[in-house]
Formats: sequence, structure tokens, C-alpha cells
Amino acid sequence: MVKQKVLSKLKERIEPESWAEGIEMPLELMGATHEDPAVLADIAYRSIITARQFDRDKVAQLCRLAAKYETAQQTSQFPLTGKILISAFYEPSTRTRLSFESVWHRLGGDIISITDPSTTGIAKGESYKDVAEMMNHYGDIVVLRDSNENAIFEMVESLRIPIVNAGNGTDEHPTQALADMYALFKWRPELITGDVPEDKKITVCVIGVPGRMRTVRSLLYFLAMFSDAINEVILVCNMKNPFSDGQQKELEQAGLKMRVQPFLDDALPSSDVVYINAIAWVGDSYEAHGTEYTLNASSPLKEGSIILHPLARGDELSTDLDDTDHNWYFAQARGAVYVRMALLSTIMRF
Repeated sequence: MVKQKVLSKLKERIEPESWAEGIEMPLELMGATHEDPAVLADIAYRSIITARQFDRDKVAQLCRLAAKYETAQQTSQFPLTGKILISAFYEPSTRTRLSFESVWHRLGGDIISITDPSTTGIAKGESYKDVAEMMNHYGDIVVLRDSNENAIFEMVESLRIPIVNAGNGTDEHPTQALADMYALFKWRPELITGDVPEDKKITVCVIGVPGRMRTVRSLLYFLAMFSDAINEVILVCNMKNPFSDGQQKELEQAGLKMRVQPFLDDALPSSDVVYINAIAWVGDSYEAHGTEYTLNASSPLKEGSIILHPLARGDELSTDLDDTDHNWYFAQARGAVYVRMALLSTIMRF
């Protein structure tokens, strides 16, 4: 059946997709034509390691810049010509690695890649500090993913070029969370304005373990910056204490209202946004959390609600939701290209 379906589609002409179709009005509402570059000035030539480096204004301005890139589609200039990105992915990745490399190519730069740590000096015992010292001479910026959450901190000590955290163990994944926020702003532009009517405030259901999942950890930091637009965050988890030390207190002090709920179906009917993840990378492998929680077309989802997922997915997110209006996870992944384009162009200051 699948083979026949694919063969029949070969007869169809593939038309170029219009990424910006249907989003011009939301992007105008979120102020995409009125971004203020001065807000982002202190990101220039700096490393990006944690979501804590941002504030509300920086997140909003980066998303507005991303919106301009997305609607423009192509740039007639190639400001990164002659600049080299060191793409160091010591942990498996599809979307994050390809989106960063796609961005660099779109902006005219060149890339050197590491996709297997066993081919590097680290496999022979070389320190991250020494690796970073060499990278200073080979490129203009580093994007690092590593299952060792301390690797990026060790490298920063020797780096004289910026480094961007593309996921460090169970710690953080700030650029993924920026892409998550960009998806939220496109779905409901009022969230970015700072003046959200009561009937536009949202309830967010997060299925995951914030103390063990880097995507959830970084997302909660950003949601806290926009807490005035959020009724509450319902954390669906079967653990008594899913937070790391001090995490819950920090988020609540920032204004985020949270409660832990062990039953998914009880949270879904009141949730406007459902964010689901099940995987956390630890060491050279991964651990699964909350695999009993699944979303499918029969789940009691609120009408008009959206589903986000950092991907890659497993059985926790059924493919029978792909063709529904709840599916925003593919748009979320697509938008990550433009968010990272906005971030990298800001870091390289052009």
C-alpha cells in the first residue's frame, strides 16, 4: 500500500512550498516589521550557553528577526562569505545539526563538521580545553552538542570565538526552546505583546521531566519570561519530584504558576498548548521518561489546541495526529531554521 502510494505521487509535479503563506498577518501582529536591533547588541560575538542569558525583550526581538527571515525566504546578500562554522556534534542529531548547517549555508558561510567523537582526539583522551584551543584557529564560531553536560563549560575556558549550545546532556537546549517560543508567537501573536487579554492567556501542558530533559528545562525558563500571558503550566509526570535542585523555586519566583499532574487525560481538555517529550540523553545513550503518556487522535484534546514536540518522536506521539490542526510540531521544526538564522546573524553582527 505504501509503495503504491509513493509510486503514484511520482507522477505529480512538486511545487515549491511557500513557507510564508498564511503567516503574514500574525507576523505583522507580533511586530516583525518593528524589531529593535539595539536590544540584541550585547549578544554580538558572545557565546550562547543557557536560556538564562536572555530576557523577555531579547526573545521577542530574536523572534521578530526570525519572522523577517522567514517571510523574506531568501537573502540577496551573503554576509558570512569567508566565515567558517565548526559544527561539532558529538551526540546524534538530525534537525538541530541540519538546521544550523542550513542556516550557515543560506548566509553564505562554509562549514567543517564533526559527527562522530570516535574520530576525534577526545577518543584518545584529549581534553575539551585543548580541543577548544585548536578550534580557535580553525573557525569563526562553534556549535556544540555533547551528551556530557560539562563539555561546553570546559571548552569556553579556552575559546576565543563564540560557541552555541546545541544541547548539553540533560542540562539545556536554548536554541530549541527559542524555536518553541517562535512557534507559540506565530500561533498566538498576542503572547509577545506584553498586554494579553484574559481570554487570550494560555494553559500549557508539559509532558516531561524538567530536571532531566534539556528541552523542557530551557522552555520553562523562556515561558517564565512571559508568565503574564500564561494561566498555568501543568506538568504531567509520574515522579514525585521532577525538578532539579532549586529549579521549581526559581521558576515560581519568576512568576510561572505550575502544578504537577500525574494523569494526562485530566490535563488535556483545559490545555491550549501540549508540549510532549520522552527522551533525555545521558552519557552515550538515552533514557526514556513517561513512556506511558501518549497522544493520538483519540486523546481528549481541547478544540483549537496545538501540540509541540522537539522531535525525534517515538510512540508517545502518534502519526494519526499529523494531518490534524493540532499538529504544530512540523512547523515548530521548520521555524527553528529562521530562529537560528536570527541568532547566528546577531552573534556574528551583521
